[in-house]
Amino acid sequence: MGIGIELADNQAVLKAHPHLSTESNGYKYDIQRKDGVSTYTVSDGARSLSLPIRYGFGISSQTFVFDYNGHFYESLVSYYPNAGGLAVTMGSERVRPRNLVEAMGRETSADEIVSCFGCHSSGGVSQGKLTLDSMQPGLTCEHCHAGAGAHQEALSQGKPGAAPKKLGELSAEDTSNFCGTCHRTWDAVVRMKTWGQLNVRFQPYRLANSKCFLGNDRRISCTACHNPHDTLVRDDAGYDHNCLACHGKASASGALMQKPCPVAKAKCVSCHMPKVELPGSHSLFTDHQIRIVHAGDPYPN
Repeated sequence: MGIGIELADNQAVLKAHPHLSTESNGYKYDIQRKDGVSTYTVSDGARSLSLPIRYGFGISSQTFVFDYNGHFYESLVSYYPNAGGLAVTMGSERVRPRNLVEAMGRETSADEIVSCFGCHSSGGVSQGKLTLDSMQPGLTCEHCHAGAGAHQEALSQGKPGAAPKKLGELSAEDTSNFCGTCHRTWDAVVRMKTWGQLNVRFQPYRLANSKCFLGNDRRISCTACHNPHDTLVRDDAGYDHNCLACHGKASASGALMQKPCPVAKAKCVSCHMPKVELPGSHSLFTDHQIRIVHAGDPYPN
């Protein structure tokens, strides 16, 4: 979670790819990096519009944000490693630009851009308003642990200071709602009516739909499988011990156990949490709705 946004002087993706280009809907897009500045240019063949990329949202895949005439815009094309370069930004596939400004990108609403900076940075939002002068890219301790900054300051002065609340004490449901502040809660997805494969990236919602999610069992919570302070584990076998905590042999603690899998006891998530391609994202997401999957089954909402 340490990197959610890159600033102009430290854009690793664009440093690694100093020249990117593509064409879409009769417009040509170019991104060139020179002297520490990445410039986004859209052209219709006769005219062009160029803007410096102020922010890159994302880690491997990246969507660009810049301001134009005092408003924030999301780039109409984004960088996708699996696409080998630029492609139309997810959600904008049906956009048919009528001019250079519309071809450049989509103007974001005030609430949307506050939400974006609030989840992808630290200190970028205060009391519901943008505070970009104090923004730090990525998530610092304070982002999740309220009072962590004051605690660290007190310790640096040799004082005890009040320790932030231990999030590990939250129930599975409360953890899901806490992480869902950015990753979307079950309630948020239902209110948004985000149905179909588009909701595969909203892990708290998907996990809550699992038959084994009880809400009061910490063995199946976000932090039971993921350490937010460490690099994401991408090896399927790395989660076997989490699955076997419920589906293994009965434990001496008397914890409720579920039926063991009759097929295998290794790489459980490779079958029970299938990879789903998010339309328009050029990316695979792990579906956190744990279930028995049969070939040809439709995507469950």
